[in-house]
Amino acid sequence: MKKIAVFCVGNRLHLDDGVGPAVYDEVFKRFDVPEGVEMFDLGVLTMDMINYIDTCDAVITVDAVEYSGEEPGTVLRGTPQDMANAQGPNMSLHDLRLVDLFDNATWLGYDAEGVCIGVQVENAEPDLLTQDLTPKVKAALPLLVETLAAEVARLGNPFIDKATGQPYLG
Repeated sequence: MKKIAVFCVGNRLHLDDGVGPAVYDEVFKRFDVPEGVEMFDLGVLTMDMINYIDTCDAVITVDAVEYSGEEPGTVLRGTPQDMANAQGPNMSLHDLRLVDLFDNATWLGYDAEGVCIGVQVENAEPDLLTQDLTPKVKAALPLLVETLAAEVARLGNPFIDKATGQPYLG
């Protein structure tokens, strides 16, 4: 059984930037999380998370993507470098990019698979603090959760569907 960490990144008060925490909430509504999978509702990535790269076989990050060139609500999957490239001039909506975290972990000799799952945002910087998602991103939320669940299943430690009691295999 692989040890998996899931980092749900984002600010709940910045519209679509809160998609990571929204996924975190939805996972716990739909699934039981098995032993060996740790879920984290993070505001921003910090270097404190580097220890999970050392102790895990895989780290999955769920985050908002701002400059993918895709339509708002498009679900994306890639490596930390892929997502860094899709963040454009600001590189990240947060202080630390996942690719930076993995680069530092590599320098320390840590080895874990890194997977990023994101959604192209429509608005991640509202004029007023707003706890919600825009309609296109909210509509993509079920697919984003299922993409995460399928990725966890691919890694060999699937979520358990609360409705059926069965492992979710994608």
